[in-house]
Amino acid sequence: MKKLGNYLIEALEAAGVRHVFGIPGVHNLELYRGLEGASLRHVTGRHEQGLGFMADGYARISGRPGVCFTISGPGVSNITTALGQAYGDSIPLLVIASQNRRGEAGSARGFLHELPDQRALAAAVTAASIAISEPGELPAALAQAFSIFSAARPRPVYIEIPLDILAADATGLALPVHAASPPRADASALEAASTLLRDARRALVLAGGGAIRAAPELHRLVEHLGAPLVMTTNARGIVPPGHPLGVPMSASLEPVRALIAAADVVLAVGTEIGPTDYDMYSVSDFPNPANLIRIDIDAQQLTRSAIPRVGLCGEAAQTLRQLLERDLGVSRAGAGAEAAAAARQQAIAALSPVMQSHIDVLNLIRDTLPTAVLVGDSTQLVYAGNLGFAAATPGSWFNSATGYGTLGYALPASTGAGLAAPERPIVCLVGDGGLQFSLGELAVLRDVDAWTAIIVWNNHGYGEIRSSMLAVGIRPQGVDVQPPDFALLAAAYGYTHRLIETAEALGDALSDFGRRRQIIVLELAAD
Repeated sequence: MKKLGNYLIEALEAAGVRHVFGIPGVHNLELYRGLEGASLRHVTGRHEQGLGFMADGYARISGRPGVCFTISGPGVSNITTALGQAYGDSIPLLVIASQNRRGEAGSARGFLHELPDQRALAAAVTAASIAISEPGELPAALAQAFSIFSAARPRPVYIEIPLDILAADATGLALPVHAASPPRADASALEAASTLLRDARRALVLAGGGAIRAAPELHRLVEHLGAPLVMTTNARGIVPPGHPLGVPMSASLEPVRALIAAADVVLAVGTEIGPTDYDMYSVSDFPNPANLIRIDIDAQQLTRSAIPRVGLCGEAAQTLRQLLERDLGVSRAGAGAEAAAAARQQAIAALSPVMQSHIDVLNLIRDTLPTAVLVGDSTQLVYAGNLGFAAATPGSWFNSATGYGTLGYALPASTGAGLAAPERPIVCLVGDGGLQFSLGELAVLRDVDAWTAIIVWNNHGYGEIRSSMLAVGIRPQGVDVQPPDFALLAAAYGYTHRLIETAEALGDALSDFGRRRQIIVLELAAD
Protein backbone atom coordinates (compact mmCIF):
# COMPACT_ATOMS: atom_id res chain seq x y z
CA MET A 1 0.00 0.00 0.00
CA LYS A 2 1.24 3.48 -0.88
CA LYS A 3 0.47 5.83 1.98
CA LEU A 4 -0.41 9.47 1.42
CA GLY A 5 2.92 10.53 2.95
CA ASN A 6 4.74 8.56 0.26
CA TYR A 7 2.54 10.10 -2.41
CA LEU A 8 3.35 13.59 -1.12
CA ILE A 9 7.08 13.06 -1.57
CA GLU A 10 6.55 11.77 -5.11
CA ALA A 11 4.38 14.78 -5.93
CA LEU A 12 7.00 17.23 -4.60
CA GLU A 13 9.71 15.52 -6.64
CA ALA A 14 7.54 15.74 -9.75
CA ALA A 15 7.08 19.47 -9.10
CA GLY A 16 10.85 20.01 -9.14
CA VAL A 17 11.36 20.40 -5.39
CA ARG A 18 14.95 19.55 -4.41
CA HIS A 19 15.16 20.54 -0.74
CA VAL A 20 12.78 20.21 2.20
CA PHE A 21 13.35 22.03 5.49
CA GLY A 22 11.87 20.25 8.46
CA ILE A 23 11.95 18.98 12.02
CA PRO A 24 10.68 15.43 12.44
CA GLY A 25 8.42 14.69 15.37
CA VAL A 26 6.04 12.01 16.57
CA HIS A 27 3.18 14.02 15.08
CA ASN A 28 4.54 14.18 11.53
CA LEU A 29 6.36 10.87 11.08
CA GLU A 30 4.30 9.95 8.01
CA LEU A 31 5.71 12.96 6.19
CA TYR A 32 9.11 11.28 6.44
CA ARG A 33 8.18 7.75 5.36
CA GLY A 34 8.68 8.51 1.68
CA LEU A 35 12.00 10.36 2.03
CA GLU A 36 14.09 7.19 2.01
CA GLY A 37 15.33 6.74 -1.52
CA ALA A 38 13.84 10.05 -2.68
CA SER A 39 15.86 12.68 -4.52
CA LEU A 40 14.87 15.36 -2.02
CA ARG A 41 17.48 16.59 0.44
CA HIS A 42 16.06 17.08 3.92
CA VAL A 43 17.63 19.87 6.02
CA THR A 44 16.91 19.74 9.75
CA GLY A 45 16.48 23.06 11.49
CA ARG A 46 16.58 23.72 15.21
CA HIS A 47 13.32 25.68 15.42
CA GLU A 48 10.33 25.96 13.10
CA GLN A 49 10.80 29.71 12.69
CA GLY A 50 14.31 28.97 11.43
CA LEU A 51 12.88 26.44 8.97
CA GLY A 52 10.70 29.10 7.43
CA PHE A 53 13.54 31.61 7.18
CA MET A 54 15.80 28.98 5.56
CA ALA A 55 13.12 28.19 3.01
CA ASP A 56 12.67 31.93 2.37
CA GLY A 57 16.38 32.47 1.63
CA TYR A 58 16.42 29.35 -0.51
CA ALA A 59 13.43 30.52 -2.56
CA ARG A 60 14.90 33.98 -3.19
CA ILE A 61 18.11 32.59 -4.63
CA SER A 62 16.88 29.44 -6.38
CA GLY A 63 13.64 30.82 -7.84
CA ARG A 64 11.93 27.63 -6.64
CA PRO A 65 9.46 27.41 -3.76
CA GLY A 66 10.88 26.75 -0.32
CA VAL A 67 9.16 23.74 1.26
CA CYS A 68 8.83 23.07 5.01
CA PHE A 69 7.56 20.10 7.02
CA THR A 70 6.32 20.81 10.52
CA ILE A 71 4.27 19.28 13.28
CA SER A 72 0.82 20.36 14.35
CA GLY A 73 0.18 22.94 17.08
CA PRO A 74 3.44 24.56 18.24
CA GLY A 75 5.18 23.74 14.96
CA VAL A 76 2.58 25.78 13.09
CA SER A 77 2.54 28.66 15.56
CA ASN A 78 6.36 28.77 15.58
CA ILE A 79 6.62 29.02 11.79
CA THR A 80 3.94 31.72 11.51
CA THR A 81 6.46 34.57 11.88
CA ALA A 82 8.44 33.24 8.93
CA LEU A 83 5.23 33.00 6.92
CA GLY A 84 4.54 36.64 7.76
CA GLN A 85 7.96 37.72 6.45
CA ALA A 86 7.49 35.72 3.25
CA TYR A 87 3.97 37.09 2.82
CA GLY A 88 5.23 40.66 3.14
CA ASP A 89 8.00 40.13 0.57
CA SER A 90 6.00 37.89 -1.84
CA ILE A 91 8.17 34.79 -1.40
CA PRO A 92 6.90 31.33 -2.46
CA LEU A 93 6.84 29.09 0.62
CA LEU A 94 4.94 25.84 1.02
CA VAL A 95 4.38 24.75 4.61
CA ILE A 96 3.01 21.24 5.03
CA ALA A 97 1.91 20.46 8.57
CA SER A 98 0.38 17.51 10.30
CA GLN A 99 -2.92 17.91 12.14
CA ASN A 100 -4.61 15.85 14.82
CA ARG A 101 -6.79 13.03 13.59
CA ARG A 102 -10.17 13.85 12.12
CA GLY A 103 -12.55 14.55 14.94
CA GLU A 104 -9.78 15.60 17.33
CA ALA A 105 -8.76 18.95 15.86
CA GLY A 106 -10.39 21.89 17.61
CA SER A 107 -12.46 19.60 19.81
CA ALA A 108 -11.45 21.45 23.01
CA ARG A 109 -10.93 18.05 24.67
CA GLY A 110 -7.25 18.70 25.33
CA PHE A 111 -5.45 16.59 22.74
CA LEU A 112 -1.71 17.16 22.49
CA HIS A 113 -0.85 20.02 20.06
CA GLU A 114 -4.52 20.95 19.73
CA LEU A 115 -5.37 24.43 18.48
CA PRO A 116 -8.90 25.81 18.14
CA ASP A 117 -8.35 26.38 14.42
CA GLN A 118 -4.86 25.69 13.11
CA ARG A 119 -5.79 26.42 9.50
CA ALA A 120 -7.21 29.84 10.44
CA LEU A 121 -3.97 30.76 12.20
CA ALA A 122 -2.01 30.16 9.00
CA ALA A 123 -4.67 31.84 6.83
CA ALA A 124 -3.69 35.31 8.05
CA VAL A 125 -0.21 35.06 6.51
CA THR A 126 -0.73 32.93 3.39
CA ALA A 127 -2.26 33.22 -0.04
CA ALA A 128 -4.09 29.93 0.59
CA SER A 129 -4.59 27.90 3.77
CA ILE A 130 -5.94 24.43 3.00
CA ALA A 131 -7.11 21.67 5.31
CA ILE A 132 -7.17 18.18 3.74
CA SER A 133 -10.17 16.10 4.82
CA GLU A 134 -9.78 13.16 2.37
CA PRO A 135 -6.70 11.71 0.63
CA GLY A 136 -8.09 12.60 -2.79
CA GLU A 137 -8.01 16.32 -1.95
CA LEU A 138 -4.22 16.53 -1.77
CA PRO A 139 -3.47 16.59 -5.56
CA ALA A 140 -5.73 19.61 -6.08
CA ALA A 141 -4.25 21.38 -3.04
CA LEU A 142 -0.72 20.91 -4.34
CA ALA A 143 -1.78 22.02 -7.82
CA GLN A 144 -3.29 25.17 -6.31
CA ALA A 145 -0.09 25.90 -4.37
CA PHE A 146 2.24 25.56 -7.34
CA SER A 147 -0.11 27.54 -9.56
CA ILE A 148 0.06 30.42 -7.08
CA PHE A 149 3.85 30.20 -7.09
CA SER A 150 4.16 30.24 -10.88
CA ALA A 151 1.18 32.24 -12.13
CA ALA A 152 0.21 34.69 -9.38
CA ARG A 153 1.80 36.80 -6.71
CA PRO A 154 4.02 34.12 -5.12
CA ARG A 155 3.01 34.30 -1.49
CA PRO A 156 3.12 31.37 0.98
CA VAL A 157 0.68 28.45 0.94
CA TYR A 158 -0.18 26.26 3.93
CA ILE A 159 -1.53 22.69 3.73
CA GLU A 160 -2.45 20.65 6.79
CA ILE A 161 -3.08 16.90 6.73
CA PRO A 162 -4.60 14.95 9.66
CA LEU A 163 -2.50 12.07 10.98
CA ASP A 164 -5.00 9.41 9.98
CA ILE A 165 -5.16 10.76 6.41
CA LEU A 166 -1.36 10.91 6.11
CA ALA A 167 -1.32 7.18 6.84
CA ALA A 168 -4.25 6.41 4.51
CA ASP A 169 -4.02 4.51 1.23
CA ALA A 170 -3.06 6.77 -1.70
CA THR A 171 -2.80 4.03 -4.30
CA GLY A 172 -4.06 5.26 -7.64
CA LEU A 173 -3.84 8.99 -6.89
CA ALA A 174 -2.59 10.86 -9.96
CA LEU A 175 0.22 13.36 -9.61
CA PRO A 176 -1.03 16.95 -9.48
CA VAL A 177 -1.17 19.04 -12.63
CA HIS A 178 -0.27 22.71 -12.18
CA ALA A 179 -0.10 24.20 -15.64
CA ALA A 180 -1.39 27.69 -14.83
CA SER A 181 0.23 30.59 -16.66
CA PRO A 182 0.63 34.15 -15.41
CA PRO A 183 -1.78 36.75 -16.74
CA ARG A 184 -0.86 38.55 -19.95
CA ALA A 185 -1.17 42.29 -20.24
CA ASP A 186 -4.03 43.64 -22.32
CA ALA A 187 -3.00 44.63 -25.86
CA SER A 188 -4.69 48.03 -25.71
CA ALA A 189 -3.01 48.79 -22.37
CA LEU A 190 0.36 47.80 -23.86
CA GLU A 191 -0.24 50.16 -26.76
CA ALA A 192 -1.14 53.00 -24.40
CA ALA A 193 1.96 52.33 -22.30
CA SER A 194 4.26 52.21 -25.31
CA THR A 195 2.82 55.50 -26.60
CA LEU A 196 3.51 57.21 -23.26
CA LEU A 197 7.07 55.85 -23.17
CA ARG A 198 7.71 56.75 -26.82
CA ASP A 199 6.62 60.35 -26.24
CA ALA A 200 8.40 60.74 -22.90
CA ARG A 201 11.28 63.18 -22.62
CA ARG A 202 12.15 62.48 -18.98
CA ALA A 203 11.11 58.87 -18.41
CA LEU A 204 11.96 57.13 -15.14
CA VAL A 205 11.61 53.52 -13.97
CA LEU A 206 10.84 52.28 -10.45
CA ALA A 207 11.78 48.64 -9.85
CA GLY A 208 10.68 46.49 -6.92
CA GLY A 209 11.29 42.92 -5.85
CA GLY A 210 8.83 41.69 -8.46
CA ALA A 211 11.27 42.83 -11.17
CA ILE A 212 14.32 40.96 -9.90
CA ARG A 213 14.00 38.10 -12.41
CA ALA A 214 13.35 40.55 -15.23
CA ALA A 215 16.77 42.20 -14.96
CA PRO A 216 17.87 41.65 -18.60
CA GLU A 217 14.64 43.09 -20.00
CA LEU A 218 14.65 46.02 -17.60
CA HIS A 219 18.29 46.75 -18.33
CA ARG A 220 17.52 46.94 -22.07
CA LEU A 221 14.48 49.14 -21.53
CA VAL A 222 16.09 51.76 -19.30
CA GLU A 223 19.06 52.06 -21.67
CA HIS A 224 16.76 52.50 -24.67
CA LEU A 225 14.71 55.13 -22.86
CA GLY A 226 17.68 56.78 -21.18
CA ALA A 227 15.62 56.48 -18.00
CA PRO A 228 17.03 56.58 -14.46
CA LEU A 229 16.28 53.31 -12.66
CA VAL A 230 15.33 53.69 -8.99
CA MET A 231 15.72 50.31 -7.28
CA THR A 232 14.00 49.43 -4.02
CA THR A 233 15.78 47.24 -1.46
CA ASN A 234 14.68 43.99 -3.08
CA ALA A 235 15.49 45.22 -6.58
CA ARG A 236 19.12 46.20 -5.99
CA GLY A 237 21.56 44.83 -8.52
CA ILE A 238 19.22 44.90 -11.54
CA VAL A 239 21.89 47.15 -13.03
CA PRO A 240 25.43 46.88 -11.63
CA PRO A 241 27.13 49.40 -9.34
CA GLY A 242 28.30 52.41 -11.27
CA HIS A 243 25.78 52.08 -14.08
CA PRO A 244 25.09 55.67 -15.21
CA LEU A 245 21.31 55.23 -15.01
CA GLY A 246 21.22 53.22 -11.79
CA VAL A 247 19.84 54.83 -8.63
CA PRO A 248 20.27 52.24 -5.85
CA MET A 249 18.88 54.66 -3.28
CA SER A 250 15.70 54.63 -1.25
CA ALA A 251 12.78 56.53 -2.76
CA SER A 252 12.20 57.81 0.78
CA LEU A 253 15.14 60.17 0.37
CA GLU A 254 14.23 63.66 -0.79
CA PRO A 255 16.71 63.87 -3.71
CA VAL A 256 15.30 60.62 -5.13
CA ARG A 257 11.74 61.84 -4.66
CA ALA A 258 12.68 65.02 -6.51
CA LEU A 259 14.11 62.94 -9.36
CA ILE A 260 10.86 61.00 -9.61
CA ALA A 261 8.77 64.16 -9.45
CA ALA A 262 10.73 65.65 -12.37
CA ALA A 263 9.87 62.72 -14.67
CA ASP A 264 7.12 63.17 -17.24
CA VAL A 265 6.43 59.39 -17.38
CA VAL A 266 7.10 56.87 -14.59
CA LEU A 267 7.08 53.12 -15.19
CA ALA A 268 6.76 51.08 -11.97
CA VAL A 269 7.66 47.39 -12.31
CA GLY A 270 6.88 44.84 -9.62
CA THR A 271 6.76 47.31 -6.75
CA GLU A 272 4.07 47.86 -4.13
CA ILE A 273 4.99 51.56 -3.91
CA GLY A 274 4.55 50.96 -0.19
CA PRO A 275 5.79 52.97 2.80
CA THR A 276 8.70 50.62 3.62
CA ASP A 277 10.43 51.65 0.41
CA TYR A 278 8.85 54.98 -0.45
CA ASP A 279 8.20 56.63 2.94
CA MET A 280 10.60 54.94 5.32
CA TYR A 281 10.53 57.83 7.78
CA SER A 282 6.75 58.38 7.64
CA VAL A 283 7.28 61.93 6.43
CA SER A 284 4.52 62.06 3.83
CA ASP A 285 2.69 59.80 1.42
CA PHE A 286 4.51 59.09 -1.80
CA PRO A 287 3.24 61.56 -4.44
CA ASN A 288 1.31 59.85 -7.24
CA PRO A 289 3.06 60.59 -10.59
CA ALA A 290 0.74 62.10 -13.20
CA ASN A 291 1.72 59.67 -15.98
CA LEU A 292 2.24 56.44 -14.07
CA ILE A 293 2.44 53.04 -15.79
CA ARG A 294 2.38 50.02 -13.49
CA ILE A 295 3.35 46.41 -14.22
CA ASP A 296 2.29 43.89 -11.60
CA ILE A 297 1.28 40.23 -11.62
CA ASP A 298 -1.39 41.03 -9.01
CA ALA A 299 -4.38 42.87 -10.48
CA GLN A 300 -5.41 44.23 -7.09
CA GLN A 301 -1.94 45.63 -6.43
CA LEU A 302 -2.12 47.72 -9.60
CA THR A 303 -4.29 50.30 -7.84
CA ARG A 304 -2.89 50.15 -4.30
CA SER A 305 -0.73 53.03 -2.97
CA ALA A 306 -0.69 54.82 -6.35
CA ILE A 307 -3.28 54.91 -9.14
CA PRO A 308 -1.74 54.39 -12.60
CA ARG A 309 -2.77 56.01 -15.83
CA VAL A 310 -2.06 52.63 -17.45
CA GLY A 311 -2.08 49.33 -15.59
CA LEU A 312 -0.46 46.22 -17.07
CA CYS A 313 -1.37 43.01 -15.27
CA GLY A 314 1.28 40.44 -16.06
CA GLU A 315 4.56 38.84 -15.07
CA ALA A 316 7.35 41.41 -15.22
CA ALA A 317 9.78 39.83 -17.71
CA GLN A 318 7.07 38.75 -20.11
CA THR A 319 5.36 42.16 -20.03
CA LEU A 320 8.63 44.02 -20.52
CA ARG A 321 9.42 41.83 -23.53
CA GLN A 322 6.02 42.74 -24.97
CA LEU A 323 6.81 46.43 -24.49
CA LEU A 324 10.26 46.07 -26.05
CA GLU A 325 8.67 44.53 -29.14
CA ARG A 326 6.63 47.70 -29.70
CA ASP A 327 7.63 51.06 -31.07
CA LEU A 328 9.30 52.93 -28.24
CA GLY A 329 10.86 55.54 -30.48
CA VAL A 330 14.51 56.17 -31.15
CA SER A 331 17.05 55.23 -28.49
CA ARG A 332 17.69 57.98 -25.94
CA ALA A 333 20.63 56.14 -24.36
CA GLY A 334 22.25 58.22 -21.63
CA ALA A 335 19.58 60.93 -21.63
CA GLY A 336 18.89 60.60 -17.91
CA ALA A 337 22.43 59.85 -16.77
CA GLU A 338 23.15 63.37 -15.52
CA ALA A 339 19.94 63.49 -13.46
CA ALA A 340 20.59 60.01 -12.07
CA ALA A 341 24.14 60.94 -11.04
CA ALA A 342 22.94 64.11 -9.32
CA ALA A 343 20.29 62.18 -7.38
CA ARG A 344 22.84 59.56 -6.26
CA GLN A 345 25.31 62.16 -5.09
CA GLN A 346 22.74 64.29 -3.32
CA ALA A 347 21.09 61.30 -1.66
CA ILE A 348 24.37 59.98 -0.27
CA ALA A 349 25.33 63.46 0.92
CA ALA A 350 21.99 63.71 2.74
CA LEU A 351 22.84 60.69 4.90
CA SER A 352 24.62 61.10 8.20
CA PRO A 353 28.38 60.45 8.33
CA VAL A 354 27.67 57.33 10.41
CA MET A 355 25.33 55.91 7.76
CA GLN A 356 27.83 56.75 5.04
CA SER A 357 30.49 54.83 6.95
CA HIS A 358 28.12 51.84 7.25
CA ILE A 359 27.62 51.86 3.48
CA ASP A 360 31.41 51.98 3.08
CA VAL A 361 31.59 48.70 5.05
CA LEU A 362 29.03 47.12 2.72
CA ASN A 363 30.91 48.39 -0.34
CA LEU A 364 34.08 46.79 1.01
CA ILE A 365 32.30 43.45 1.41
CA ARG A 366 30.85 43.63 -2.11
CA ASP A 367 34.12 44.64 -3.74
CA THR A 368 36.12 41.97 -1.89
CA LEU A 369 33.55 39.24 -2.60
CA PRO A 370 31.88 40.24 -5.88
CA THR A 371 30.00 36.94 -6.28
CA ALA A 372 28.70 36.85 -2.69
CA VAL A 373 25.09 36.97 -1.56
CA LEU A 374 24.54 39.39 1.32
CA VAL A 375 21.68 38.34 3.62
CA GLY A 376 20.72 40.78 6.34
CA ASP A 377 18.76 41.05 9.55
CA SER A 378 17.15 44.15 11.00
CA THR A 379 20.36 45.83 12.14
CA GLN A 380 22.17 49.14 11.69
CA LEU A 381 24.42 48.09 8.78
CA VAL A 382 21.37 46.81 6.91
CA TYR A 383 19.27 49.92 7.59
CA ALA A 384 22.00 52.04 6.02
CA GLY A 385 22.33 49.64 3.12
CA ASN A 386 18.62 49.79 2.39
CA LEU A 387 18.98 53.53 2.00
CA GLY A 388 21.92 53.48 -0.41
CA PHE A 389 23.84 50.26 -1.05
CA ALA A 390 24.43 49.17 -4.65
CA ALA A 391 24.34 45.37 -4.88
CA ALA A 392 26.62 43.62 -7.35
CA THR A 393 24.02 41.40 -9.04
CA PRO A 394 20.24 40.87 -9.00
CA GLY A 395 19.09 39.14 -5.83
CA SER A 396 22.46 39.40 -4.06
CA TRP A 397 21.11 41.79 -1.39
CA PHE A 398 18.05 40.98 0.70
CA ASN A 399 17.07 41.24 4.33
CA SER A 400 14.23 41.24 6.83
CA ALA A 401 14.13 45.03 7.26
CA THR A 402 11.43 45.24 4.59
CA GLY A 403 7.75 44.48 4.90
CA TYR A 404 7.29 42.42 8.06
CA GLY A 405 10.66 43.35 9.56
CA THR A 406 11.39 40.44 11.88
CA LEU A 407 14.58 39.80 13.86
CA GLY A 408 16.40 36.48 13.74
CA TYR A 409 16.04 36.17 9.97
CA ALA A 410 19.55 36.51 8.58
CA LEU A 411 21.28 33.43 9.97
CA PRO A 412 18.77 30.78 8.80
CA ALA A 413 17.97 32.67 5.58
CA SER A 414 21.66 32.73 4.71
CA THR A 415 21.76 28.95 5.18
CA GLY A 416 18.91 28.56 2.70
CA ALA A 417 20.60 30.91 0.25
CA GLY A 418 23.80 28.86 0.45
CA LEU A 419 21.93 25.64 -0.29
CA ALA A 420 20.42 27.28 -3.37
CA ALA A 421 23.81 28.54 -4.60
CA PRO A 422 26.52 26.31 -3.11
CA GLU A 423 29.12 27.74 -5.47
CA ARG A 424 28.75 31.27 -4.04
CA PRO A 425 30.03 32.65 -0.72
CA ILE A 426 27.28 33.87 1.61
CA VAL A 427 27.64 36.83 3.96
CA CYS A 428 25.22 36.94 6.89
CA LEU A 429 24.82 40.47 8.31
CA VAL A 430 23.35 40.37 11.81
CA GLY A 431 23.41 42.37 15.02
CA ASP A 432 24.42 40.89 18.34
CA GLY A 433 20.82 41.25 19.51
CA GLY A 434 19.21 39.80 16.39
CA LEU A 435 21.58 36.84 16.32
CA GLN A 436 20.33 35.79 19.73
CA PHE A 437 16.85 35.28 18.24
CA SER A 438 18.09 32.27 16.28
CA LEU A 439 21.35 31.09 17.85
CA GLY A 440 20.33 27.46 17.54
CA GLU A 441 20.51 27.68 13.75
CA LEU A 442 24.30 28.11 13.96
CA ALA A 443 24.50 24.32 14.02
CA VAL A 444 22.79 23.94 10.64
CA LEU A 445 25.67 25.66 8.82
CA ARG A 446 27.92 22.83 9.95
CA ASP A 447 25.34 20.22 8.93
CA VAL A 448 25.21 21.47 5.32
CA ASP A 449 28.91 22.28 4.78
CA ALA A 450 28.10 25.96 4.32
CA TRP A 451 30.37 28.66 2.88
CA THR A 452 29.27 31.48 5.14
CA ALA A 453 30.78 34.50 6.86
CA ILE A 454 28.66 35.64 9.80
CA ILE A 455 29.37 39.34 10.33
CA VAL A 456 28.15 40.25 13.80
CA TRP A 457 27.56 43.97 14.20
CA ASN A 458 28.15 44.17 17.94
CA ASN A 459 26.75 47.26 19.65
CA HIS A 460 26.10 45.37 22.88
CA GLY A 461 22.35 45.31 22.79
CA TYR A 462 19.60 46.78 20.68
CA GLY A 463 21.56 49.81 19.53
CA GLU A 464 19.08 51.11 16.98
CA ILE A 465 16.25 50.98 19.53
CA ARG A 466 18.44 52.69 22.11
CA SER A 467 19.11 55.54 19.67
CA SER A 468 15.42 55.79 18.80
CA MET A 469 14.45 56.05 22.48
CA LEU A 470 16.96 58.84 23.05
CA ALA A 471 15.74 60.66 19.94
CA VAL A 472 12.23 60.98 21.40
CA GLY A 473 13.28 61.73 24.96
CA ILE A 474 12.78 58.27 26.47
CA ARG A 475 15.37 57.00 28.90
CA PRO A 476 16.60 53.73 27.34
CA GLN A 477 15.03 50.68 28.92
CA GLY A 478 15.36 47.01 28.00
CA VAL A 479 17.93 47.61 25.28
CA ASP A 480 21.20 46.83 27.04
CA VAL A 481 21.08 43.11 26.34
CA GLN A 482 24.62 41.87 26.81
CA PRO A 483 25.78 39.50 24.06
CA PRO A 484 27.52 36.17 24.59
CA ASP A 485 31.23 35.70 24.02
CA PHE A 486 31.16 35.18 20.25
CA ALA A 487 34.64 33.67 20.19
CA LEU A 488 33.57 30.92 22.59
CA LEU A 489 30.30 30.49 20.75
CA ALA A 490 32.09 30.02 17.41
CA ALA A 491 34.51 27.56 19.00
CA ALA A 492 31.60 25.51 20.33
CA TYR A 493 30.61 24.76 16.74
CA GLY A 494 34.14 24.49 15.38
CA TYR A 495 34.03 27.81 13.52
CA THR A 496 36.83 30.36 13.21
CA HIS A 497 36.27 33.67 15.00
CA ARG A 498 38.00 37.00 14.35
CA LEU A 499 37.54 40.28 16.16
CA ILE A 500 37.62 43.01 13.49
CA GLU A 501 38.66 46.52 14.48
CA THR A 502 39.74 48.13 11.18
CA ALA A 503 38.58 48.20 7.58
CA GLU A 504 41.94 46.70 6.56
CA ALA A 505 41.42 43.77 8.93
CA LEU A 506 37.93 43.22 7.54
CA GLY A 507 39.22 43.21 3.97
CA ASP A 508 41.96 40.71 4.85
CA ALA A 509 39.51 38.41 6.66
CA LEU A 510 37.04 38.51 3.78
CA SER A 511 39.76 37.81 1.23
CA ASP A 512 40.81 34.74 3.20
CA PHE A 513 37.18 33.65 3.55
CA GLY A 514 36.65 33.99 -0.21
CA ARG A 515 39.61 31.76 -1.09
CA ARG A 516 38.21 28.56 0.39
CA ARG A 517 34.98 27.08 1.64
CA GLN A 518 34.61 27.72 5.36
CA ILE A 519 32.39 29.08 8.11
CA ILE A 520 33.74 32.11 9.93
CA VAL A 521 32.40 34.54 12.53
CA LEU A 522 33.65 38.11 12.10
CA GLU A 523 32.79 40.32 15.06
CA LEU A 524 32.73 44.03 14.28
CA ALA A 525 32.64 46.64 17.02
CA ALA A 526 29.79 48.96 16.04
CA ASP A 527 31.68 52.13 16.90
